Amino acid sequence: MGTALTDHFGRTATDLRLSLTDRCDLRCTYCMPAEGLPWLPRPDMLTDEEIIRLVRVAVTRLGIREVRLTGGEPLIRPGIVGIVARLAALRPRPVISVTTNAVSLERLAAPLAEAGLDRVNVSLDTLDPDTFKTLTRRDKHARVLAGIEAAVLAGLLPVKINTVLMRGVNDHEAPALLRWCLERGYELRFIEQMPLDAQHGWDRAVMVSAAEILDWLSRAFVLEPEGEAVRGAAPAETWLVNGGPAASGGGRVGVIASVTRPFCAACDRTRLTADGQVRTCLFAREETDLRGLLRSGADDEEVAAVWRVAMLGKKAAAGIGEPGFVQPGRPMSAIGG
Repeated sequence: MGTALTDHFGRTATDLRLSLTDRCDLRCTYCMPAEGLPWLPRPDMLTDEEIIRLVRVAVTRLGIREVRLTGGEPLIRPGIVGIVARLAALRPRPVISVTTNAVSLERLAAPLAEAGLDRVNVSLDTLDPDTFKTLTRRDKHARVLAGIEAAVLAGLLPVKINTVLMRGVNDHEAPALLRWCLERGYELRFIEQMPLDAQHGWDRAVMVSAAEILDWLSRAFVLEPEGEAVRGAAPAETWLVNGGPAASGGGRVGVIASVTRPFCAACDRTRLTADGQVRTCLFAREETDLRGLLRSGADDEEVAAVWRVAMLGKKAAAGIGEPGFVQPGRPMSAIGG
């Protein structure tokens, strides 16, 4: 079977998305209800030691080269700076990034960079504080902007901004968001809203599509597609804006069209939830328990073997557009982005 995380369709996973917690300090309307969700019991969560051990297995035995820390909101995980430092000490050393809402980033950017974090992705859906408050049910827009600036000062580059557009809420902001990012050297990624909300209220009929986003942007900017050679296994299709990074006022923008233009054929990701379950896909309905293996005394090779078998059975595609598609039972906050 070999050592890599290879599936029956010839894809090899080299990118681990690792959820540190299912908890979050925002309540985004497209993710969870205002009252929050039933959080995982603390004893069910992977300990720091278990996290480090599983990532060590992944990088030394399974060929993982990049680790993305996700949540919930990963920065509210106690001890995250120490976790990053221990991950950075692994050999071979993985590239370490974090996807965050940036509420706590002003305080943590410098310590995380010193610990070995390489870069950050920040979720920001609006430039308007009132819209932010409506979307997130929290008045923390200024803290997010301060966190992004702190990431730049700490050298966590390039800072990537992830934006979900919602019809009638913030969809009119697409050109302004791109202009704001270009002026500051951030790389903007628009993400189609996916059926991963806890309320199961997602409706494809009202989802803002990649085609619409590109149409709006094309009215304000000159866009030139970069092509598949540049994209590789990355989920974002990218466009050079106004001549690209070297041109005055230029840069790059990406669109992650998980629903209308899925990229499953080139997927290189494996996912581990905060309670130690392997998921082969964001939309998978099956999980494989590694936490139980660790706690029952399995050695590293046994853990690696189970992980390989889990990924071998990865499906060809997420199947969002298929008639029989059923949204996974876990919401995004519990799976990890």
